[in-house]
Amino acid sequence: MKKQIELAIPPEKISFQNILYTEASKVLSVPIEKISAVIPLRKSIDARSKKVVFRFLVDVYLNEIPQTHTRIIDYKPVSDKRKVIIIGFGPAGMYAALRLIELGIKPIVIERGKDVQSRRRDIRAIHQEQIVNPDSNYCFGEGGAGAYSDGKLYTRATKRGDVKKILEILVQHGADPEILIDTHPHIGSNRLPKIVQQIRKTILNCGGEIHFNSKVTDFIIQQSKILGVAIDNSDEILADAVILATGHSARDIFYLLHKKNILIQPKPFALGVRIEHPQALINEIQYHSKEKHPNLPAASYSLACNVNDRGVYSFCMCPGGIIVPAATAQNEIVVNGMSVSRRDSPFANSGFVVEVTEEEYKKYEKDFPFSALRLQMEVEQKCYELANKTQQAPAQKVTDFVEGKFSTSLPKSSYIAGLTSVELHKELPSFITKRLKTALKIFDLRMRGYYSDEAIIVAPESRTSSPIRIPRDKETFMHLQIKGLFPCGEGAGYAGGIVSAAIDGENCANAVKKFLE
Repeated sequence: MKKQIELAIPPEKISFQNILYTEASKVLSVPIEKISAVIPLRKSIDARSKKVVFRFLVDVYLNEIPQTHTRIIDYKPVSDKRKVIIIGFGPAGMYAALRLIELGIKPIVIERGKDVQSRRRDIRAIHQEQIVNPDSNYCFGEGGAGAYSDGKLYTRATKRGDVKKILEILVQHGADPEILIDTHPHIGSNRLPKIVQQIRKTILNCGGEIHFNSKVTDFIIQQSKILGVAIDNSDEILADAVILATGHSARDIFYLLHKKNILIQPKPFALGVRIEHPQALINEIQYHSKEKHPNLPAASYSLACNVNDRGVYSFCMCPGGIIVPAATAQNEIVVNGMSVSRRDSPFANSGFVVEVTEEEYKKYEKDFPFSALRLQMEVEQKCYELANKTQQAPAQKVTDFVEGKFSTSLPKSSYIAGLTSVELHKELPSFITKRLKTALKIFDLRMRGYYSDEAIIVAPESRTSSPIRIPRDKETFMHLQIKGLFPCGEGAGYAGGIVSAAIDGENCANAVKKFLE
């Protein structure tokens, strides 16, 4: 017999041996020896009341052995008979490649950046020497933007595909099985690179190809059908179809598409800042106590409101994390957040952004279809100028931002490259600053202490999503004009994180299979 129940476990008991069995026995009023197994299905933290608890949804088996297992995919070698080019080796590209192998189709991955280990040197150079390699940074390279910027796996895109399969593939390649039950699963930027390497091995062992340091500079098109790509203005690679999974920051690809008269469109996105608090303050607010129990993780939050017909919300919240420089060109500043698996930094940071619609970027109409992109670039380049042409990002105390004052000093921050005190209330677009100020007061009503003299904002948080959409057919996933071209993932405007991008990669691979039949 199997029964599904919910268990509430206080932090002080969570590490007790057999605690799930003990609590299940109490809830069901059955002797513990009659319980064959307790299988956790979902785990979360409930901090709604002063007594914080872990909540588990579990299947309890009574006098019955469960037949449960984690799915393991048997990837088999592929031939050269059918070949598909994948441009970009982030989550969308990786999962597209894996799915193509499942379907018996050879993937040829073209990645402008370096392998995940070699990327480390270029990322270190941004922090320490303030040198941005335009092809190898936090956004570009094996694993994409997610590999070194947190590895959060939460998604709302549950209707687009099999989320559990996406997570099971990560477990198959070395991720902690705990991600299968956590409500907000997280791997961490210290562990994700090893998983990415294992995915690379699977692809190569099955006969797939991966070309690093290879930049697509042209599309080979005849009679409105894509035949292949040119690499670094020289070598050509031909294939039966092309999956375009270049991420939200590959602006050169957007320009190339436009140059080739391939339809692209401006798309709403979000723009704002990173807000950073001491993690101890967030813990105190969320856990209702100055002392956090050691078994509780660093507390997180999710906040949203509407100000003057625009959404204002937290984005990519990183408990126990750091703020990182995510620029993809030397003349810009972009900030993002990340956490390692332990989430043990003394800081908590989150994107704090405002929706940007056509109303805001219509003044760049002459730059169509790059109107939204032009606004994004203008803010990033202005922040670079404000930081004296360095990566020492513009920053301001939250209280000074609201009160319209220059910050004569800034609190300690996790941002290694350094900060420059700037009057962001004057320098950022007014449609952003006015809404952020109002939202701060609203958020403080929901989390008392959020509006704090200890908090700072760092600018800009601008790469929340792509400001360009590459349109595709809803049924075939193929570009509206070019046969055999499959826009995919965040860069095409169809995903917003690791898991949703991975799902879109699988969906595009499935669509390619139908196209080739």
